Amino acid sequence: MSQTSTIAKTRTELSRTRLGSALRTFLACSIVGCTALYSPQPIRHYIKFPSIAYVTTILIVSDATLGDTIRGCWHVLLATIQVMVFSLLSLQVIRPGGHLGDYMAALAVATGAFFVALPGSTHLLTKRIAYGQLVIVYVSTVLHGAQEGVARQSIYVACSTAFGAIASVLAMLLPYPRFAYNEARKFYQLYSENTSERLNCNIEAISASDNSTAVGFITQAKYLSTTGTNLLNNITTTLDGMHWERPQTIISNSSCNDPEEKLQDLDIPIRGMNIALSSGISFPVGVIDEELKGVLHNCRGQISQKLDQQAECFVPFDATTTQEMKQDIFDKYHSIAYKHLPTSFFLYCVQLLLDDLSISKKTDHVQKKAQKSDDSEWCFNRIRQLLMNLIPSNQSLVFAFKSSLSLGFAVLFGLLYDRDNAYWSGLTIAISFVTGRQPTFAVANARGQGTAIGSIYGIICSFIFQKISQKYMDLRFLALIPWVMFASFLRHSKMYGESGAISTVIGALLILGRKNYSTPTQFGIARMAEATIGLTCFIIVEIILSPSRAATLAKSKLSQTLSTLQDCIKQIAMITPSESERDMPSSSYQALREEQKKLKSLVCQLKEFTAEAEVEPNFWFVPFHTACYSNMLRSLSRMVDLLLFVAYSMEHVTQLAQKDGVSWMDIQGRGNENVKIFKNKVNPILKSLEEITRIKSIKKLENELKNQNVPQDLESQEYPNADAFSILSRDDEVDSITNSFLQHLEEIANKTYTDKDEEMLKVQMLFHYSCLGFCTSSLMRETMKIGGEIKELLMWENPSSQTNFIQKRSQ
Repeated sequence: MSQTSTIAKTRTELSRTRLGSALRTFLACSIVGCTALYSPQPIRHYIKFPSIAYVTTILIVSDATLGDTIRGCWHVLLATIQVMVFSLLSLQVIRPGGHLGDYMAALAVATGAFFVALPGSTHLLTKRIAYGQLVIVYVSTVLHGAQEGVARQSIYVACSTAFGAIASVLAMLLPYPRFAYNEARKFYQLYSENTSERLNCNIEAISASDNSTAVGFITQAKYLSTTGTNLLNNITTTLDGMHWERPQTIISNSSCNDPEEKLQDLDIPIRGMNIALSSGISFPVGVIDEELKGVLHNCRGQISQKLDQQAECFVPFDATTTQEMKQDIFDKYHSIAYKHLPTSFFLYCVQLLLDDLSISKKTDHVQKKAQKSDDSEWCFNRIRQLLMNLIPSNQSLVFAFKSSLSLGFAVLFGLLYDRDNAYWSGLTIAISFVTGRQPTFAVANARGQGTAIGSIYGIICSFIFQKISQKYMDLRFLALIPWVMFASFLRHSKMYGESGAISTVIGALLILGRKNYSTPTQFGIARMAEATIGLTCFIIVEIILSPSRAATLAKSKLSQTLSTLQDCIKQIAMITPSESERDMPSSSYQALREEQKKLKSLVCQLKEFTAEAEVEPNFWFVPFHTACYSNMLRSLSRMVDLLLFVAYSMEHVTQLAQKDGVSWMDIQGRGNENVKIFKNKVNPILKSLEEITRIKSIKKLENELKNQNVPQDLESQEYPNADAFSILSRDDEVDSITNSFLQHLEEIANKTYTDKDEEMLKVQMLFHYSCLGFCTSSLMRETMKIGGEIKELLMWENPSSQTNFIQKRSQ
């Protein structure tokens, strides 16, 4: 491995990638601009709307590979077909020469936008390009339809859009192709190095001789984890483009050798190590002796070697762990498993990496049953999914109404304000729609600022070139080079993001990349006014159709997440022999995995609402408590990972307990008792927290507490049990769960067997059962943390409440 940290390598590589993307974006815009300005008249005649060509290139080329560009051209074709069919039919009915006025054009745009947005299977890029085409077709028809005919405007728009797509492909091929495969392989190598560094930091941390050294390595591992997440996102993005460069992968079974899935499986044990190190252990760890340090360093070397081979071949690696190394780790479970659960769990994660095991999938005996039908049913399920996507969902209907009303009103008011520049009110918002929720005010603000600074830059550059000499005015297009590069980096900033960066580029392009319009200053002011009209319509429609604030939705999603977490906890149980005979294990543990997937999805949605609520204006509402939600998201994300380990370890404990020749039924019964103790402790807490987060008014909570408690003093009206979170005030809840598992593990470790197979079975039982013990105690610990954050959140939202939310320590 290189001595340079992958954090620095990733930053350098991302900067190079963004710079290359900016240059290719400029090349595509240059092709459009030079052709629109200087090509022969027969060609320029059909590129009458360079604005839609510029928009197309910006939407396709930005941060794209050749595969992404090919996919973008496909979406351009779909959008053009939809708009051409709709506009030609509607314009023939309306007869623009006599009847197409401002109101009729706005109605046609709104209707077309509704039908384009309705199918849920249509890609967002297709919809954005179609929206832009609809705006230009109908506004230009209002202005010039009577003179040029009905069909000409649609043909001009289609030709301009197609030329933008062709320019995008040329920019991806020159001077050399930018293949998605090469990009994915490059990020794959960085990710493998990053994983090796994280593993090294974790092993050094658990082997540290003092707290300060360990904290340093743990902190470094956290930074590396953030970098690893960014690399994983880049790999996922480039893999989508790779499918379009190699079409055969689109129709192949996606369950076979999925690199993205393999990387996720690789990342889970590393996250498990981080959970073990952050579980409150003190350093140096007493059970880590010199012999175990040597074993861990040997494991690190072998895993790093596998990662190096994986990075070079860009394929998942095979498990080639020597039996001696496995035995070294197994032997340590005799002395560690029943003494220190965090260390035991750390070794468990190391073993998973050595064996290249996936804990997110079904085990082998379940997979073999399902694999027979998977190959035959995959194509049928894929076709059925595509057909179901054609049926509009509630989300598709809401999005269609938003798009329809926003574009309709934007075009209408744009035409009423300034007919000659009415394109820009609708075009400004046409390329900013997303199918889900978005921070409306933040997006509108970013687009408004981007349009303003882009237009001002274009005006200043035009003024400078005009002052130098009129004959140099044609060279003003060169001023776009630094601006496109600047906007490319601006695209990845939190302040502007994608929407603001696109507006910034287009604002300058429409001034520097066109001719035959009014003076740059007049055009820039008119365009900013039209953009303001469009953004205002966008905000008003968004507020009317989605009145719920992101903060309210985040709290509602938190309640839903806690409810699903309860469902996950209920599925935790080891199967008895009678249930096993009815083939219950696979269905029970699979049910836990399904609930875990549902919980993971809800946590992702909660993260999106939290990010949106963080940037939305407060107005007269209580400010959003970002810190509380961030801490709860951190705990919930850990619980999502822990539940995977729970399902994996329980399934293996049950299988080991049912091995012939060894009677482990008593161990299985004791295990179920420990799990029952855990569930009896955690379920009431989660239920209480869910109910509290669902309460709309704190007054209602106070009344319920008042009715449930007997006053100690009728005159003072003091209630001794008025602490709404008294169940969280006991510090020994986690310790009691840990001690029950440790006691049971010691009993298992003290059993002696003369047969080597039985002895190995005992070690494997310790291996998986210690994981179950650590995960359940960690789930309890994270539940207590969530309870503490909810208390702080209620105190933040209700500072004048008389309910005692302060944690009372047990005397």
